[in-house]
Order: sequence, then C-alpha cells, then structure tokens
Amino acid sequence: MPTVYSFANGDALSSGLNSFVEKVSREAIADHGYLSVAISGGSLPKILSKELAHNKNVDFSKWHMFWADERCVAHDDADSNFLEVKKSLLDHIPQIPKDNIHPIHEAYAKAKDADKAAEEYEDQLKRFFNNQLPSFDLMLLGMGPDGHCCSLFPGHPLLQEHSRWVAPIVDSPKPPPERITLTFPVVNNSKLVVFVTAGDGKKDMVQKIIEEPQHEFPCQRVKPTHGQVYWFIDAAAAAKLRKESCSDYKL
Repeated sequence: MPTVYSFANGDALSSGLNSFVEKVSREAIADHGYLSVAISGGSLPKILSKELAHNKNVDFSKWHMFWADERCVAHDDADSNFLEVKKSLLDHIPQIPKDNIHPIHEAYAKAKDADKAAEEYEDQLKRFFNNQLPSFDLMLLGMGPDGHCCSLFPGHPLLQEHSRWVAPIVDSPKPPPERITLTFPVVNNSKLVVFVTAGDGKKDMVQKIIEEPQHEFPCQRVKPTHGQVYWFIDAAAAAKLRKESCSDYKL
C-alpha cells in the first residue's frame, strides 16, 4: 500500500511537498553527491514550486532534472511539459546548471518524430546512469483523470513494454498524440515515487486507485521494486477516502 498524505488545502500541500523534497534532496546528495529527479507536467510543477523555488536549504546545484514523459512539440510550445516546469520552477532556480537539465531533443520533438526522440532520450539516460537501468532518486508524477501516469494510458500496449526505457507513443488518447514516456521498468526502479494531485475533480479516481486495487489503473502498477510510493493530495482530492487510508504527515 502506498502512503497517502492528505493536506487541508493547496498551500499546506505545497508546504508538505517542499519539506519532503528538501529531505530527499539532502539525503541523496549526502549519499552520492547529486539528486536525480524525473518530473511530469500538468499542475504538478506549480504545486511543487510554490515553496520549493524559494527554499534556501536545498542545494539545487547538485540537481539533475529529467522528464517522466514529454509531448513532441517545441520547448516553447504551450503543450510542452518542459515549458511548464521551466516557467514554474527552473526560471526561479538559477542554481541548477544548464547541463544538469535534460529535456527532450527539440529538433526531433518539433518534427513529431517520437521514435527518434525516444531513442535519443534513452541515450541520455544511458549516459547519465552508466548503461544501468535508471534508478531515479525521486520521481514526481501527476495522476490523469483516467488513472494514467507518465504517458502510460489504460489499455495501451505500452503498459506491457519491458525492454525499452523510453518509449514513443503516436496515438495518445489525449492530445497531442505524439509523445515519449518512461516505461514501467524505469518507473518501478525508482527509489521514491511521489504522486501529487489536488482538486475535487480527482476524488473519485483517487479513491479507486488507493482503495480498489482490482481496477489495475496505470497508477496502481507503480510499485517500485526497492522503493516506496507516496501520495500528496489535498482534502478535496481525498474527500472519498476512508480515514484509515491516510497518514499524518510528519518528517
């Protein structure tokens, strides 16, 4: 079972996430000299950045940022997950060296060549992780209204992908159709996976994912072999959960 932390409102959620990420960052840097983070788009970057972008206790110079999934669009396109993270977080944290930020290859993305983009992104991971299956210190994910995570959608063949680390998708049920995504072998080799979601519109799916494991939504298949899964949600998203499904947040 994942650990679920419910917060009274969005500000409390951002504050809790900030302190959690600060702790994970400090411990990873003490252990091996850097923090490797994979992040998705959506509302997550805004929730994350509200306090984290101004946290003086985080050594951002040791961060390496990757993307859990990305749309095949230009970096300045409104659909770009990179752009969302840049506006919400990176633009406010100049301490992260440019070479430590690892976005999708823009030329392949603009050409909507998902195959080439996925191949190149996997090469980036191979270089960083020395050809070993990536083991991110922290993976920050959102939850789609259909229970998807990354660009791994219910019923899609990519749910069964076991060999590639980064896979192309050209038939995403959500636009734009061309994307790349980390696959479950990478997601489930992470040390920590944190789902972040908020709002009344998420309460039904949150309840199903946390309390009804028989559904097997993509989010429910996130079970790191050697790591842990946490959910950081607000009271609105937690509204249908049983009290015993949630834990008090304390570091």
